[in-house]
Amino acid sequence: MLFLLIRSFLSQRSPQQVLVVGFLLLIVVGSILLWLPVSSRDGHDISFHDALFTATSAVCVTGLTVVPTGQTFSLFGQIVMMILVQMGGIGFMTMTTWFALALGKRISLKERLIIKESLNQANTEGIVRLIRKVVLYSLVVESAAALLFALRWYSEMGPAKALYYGLFHSVSIFNNAGFDLFGGLGAYVNDVPFNIVSIVLILLGGVGFIVMSDLIDYRRTRRFSLHTKVVLVFSGLLFAFGGFVIFLFEYTNPVTFGQLGDGSKLLSAFFHSASLRSSGTSTVDISSMRQATQFFMIIVMFIGAAPGSTGGGIKITTFAVLLAAVWTLLRGREDVVLFRNRLSKDLVYKAVTFTMVGLALVIVPTMILSVTESGSFLSILFDTVSAYGTVGHSMGVANEDLSGFGKTLLVILMFVGRLGPVTLAYALHNKKQRKTLFRYPEGKIIIG
Repeated sequence: MLFLLIRSFLSQRSPQQVLVVGFLLLIVVGSILLWLPVSSRDGHDISFHDALFTATSAVCVTGLTVVPTGQTFSLFGQIVMMILVQMGGIGFMTMTTWFALALGKRISLKERLIIKESLNQANTEGIVRLIRKVVLYSLVVESAAALLFALRWYSEMGPAKALYYGLFHSVSIFNNAGFDLFGGLGAYVNDVPFNIVSIVLILLGGVGFIVMSDLIDYRRTRRFSLHTKVVLVFSGLLFAFGGFVIFLFEYTNPVTFGQLGDGSKLLSAFFHSASLRSSGTSTVDISSMRQATQFFMIIVMFIGAAPGSTGGGIKITTFAVLLAAVWTLLRGREDVVLFRNRLSKDLVYKAVTFTMVGLALVIVPTMILSVTESGSFLSILFDTVSAYGTVGHSMGVANEDLSGFGKTLLVILMFVGRLGPVTLAYALHNKKQRKTLFRYPEGKIIIG
């Protein structure tokens, strides 16, 4: 019955509208469940506003919190959050389709179009096969990481609690959500197994399911798509460069890396470089870092992860196209080229559009929150970019003292950041584009 209702809804809406409404429904249901008394620990009842903020942060795999997760929510509430994170990270349409396939249901063309939109695919070819890979890949990676975490915590918690904590943090970190049940991960700044497993989880979740599908099929195809090459190379460069910059800036900071050994400093630097892709997990106090480090983190969070991944931001591919376009202009060339492939001008226009829209969605809320909230401009900018990039790092603006208006604004920003501003715009303006029958004369403007 539920499947028939879902199909009826899908048949009457555009793919973009289905994604928007689906995520909204997931957030509303999650908010109600987290608001129930059974979801809170004794003496920690939360308001519906806080429940809405937490549910949005979970579905949009952001990780920003206005209440401490482990201390506020009961086992039931934590499980609800874990399910919301899983469905938000993989995508509710991916989960719905996977259940339909498991029940032997046929996937219609309309549903394939919606899945294509949700996974940022160019076409519907092989989309069902990709769904199977996405779910299987996610479950295998999360299960393996959960066991490794459980082995790490077995002696401290016992088998049952260690396995549960391992599962929760595996789902949270792989989906780049960043929620933790410890009230902070400062105790694990020197913990090599936890840091290494977390870094691998973050990177695997951040490269995207399309890239992972290419990696899995490489033994058969012996080739990578241009998308995969761009994501892997630029993600690796950004990860390495980010680790070096954080290590350099924080090396002598007495309240972050200063008291650590050189090995722990290096490990922590690369852990935080990975977490900037969209994870939001941290083992040191972000607000105690130097301003140069914090500003660099803002830039990396704005860039974000890969398309079709659990991460946010303008995407690493957008950043790569912009760099290639700048390099082309500086060299006086006409064609934008990446890995011996010429990029169309439409692709460059899209990259510029996504970047400019992203900047607007960061600048305007930052200016507004600078008026309505207390806190330094840098901390407000940091948390705003973190919300838009669905990262989850915070310099303290997103906390219990955040005003109702501020919470609402960040909720909207997390929602837009997870879906993407262009998808949201198409959902609100669902009219067929008309072909322009004429062109204006070319004009000349002096630039630079």
